[in-house]
Amino acid sequence: MGPPVQAALGNYSAISESLHPYYPLNVEIVGYLANEWTVPILLSLFATGCTAIFGATFISVKILRPGIPLSGDLLTIMWFVLSGCIHLFFEGYYAYNFKRMGGLQDLFGQLWKEYSLSDSRYMTNNSFVLCMETITAFCWGPLSFVVAWTITTQHVLRYPLQIIVSLGQLYGDVLYYGTSMFDHYILDISYSRPEAFYFWGYYVLMNAFWIVIPFYLIWSAVSHITTSLNALDRVEKTLKRNTLSKKGQ
Repeated sequence: MGPPVQAALGNYSAISESLHPYYPLNVEIVGYLANEWTVPILLSLFATGCTAIFGATFISVKILRPGIPLSGDLLTIMWFVLSGCIHLFFEGYYAYNFKRMGGLQDLFGQLWKEYSLSDSRYMTNNSFVLCMETITAFCWGPLSFVVAWTITTQHVLRYPLQIIVSLGQLYGDVLYYGTSMFDHYILDISYSRPEAFYFWGYYVLMNAFWIVIPFYLIWSAVSHITTSLNALDRVEKTLKRNTLSKKGQ
């Protein structure tokens, strides 16, 4: 029996003893039950839900603000509505059910168990992810809908709120990556299965959206506020010069 076969049998034995597929294999997951639905079904349902949210948002915004361009503000609104739904309902689901995630078999429960193959902390009552997801769900979730409304109605609070929510999303995601990477490289604890699909597909790619897009939205909002303030400053200086000129006459 060669080393590859022995390694495979050892890995199979470890999985059998742990009774779950999560890493580290010796981590305890209370009440774990394997998912009843296949991965393609779960991912298809998730994609269908996101598509439905985008479609409903698109139609609603075009009714409320018919002249809105098909890019720019409309895409930003769709982003914040999707973020609000994921934060409030999906992440809120985790915050509410964190003690019994291993045994849940409804759609959100199975989606979380599938995603947790890339980060088992969601199955182990980890204090950081619980606090981070709770803040995200009940702060950035509702506020994402508020930002979407301010963009649709062209409210003056749009850019300040856009910065606040985007910065909160960015900060939470940076901490999420940072704490996991610290444990991986410093403490030699890996929460993701070794297959590249889980680490690069779930852990890296699916979370990177909340790094790249919030960073762009912060930059965009700051640029708009700076441009507006500079324009206002020039107007005030021009009015002041005209007033002084009239007094001099």
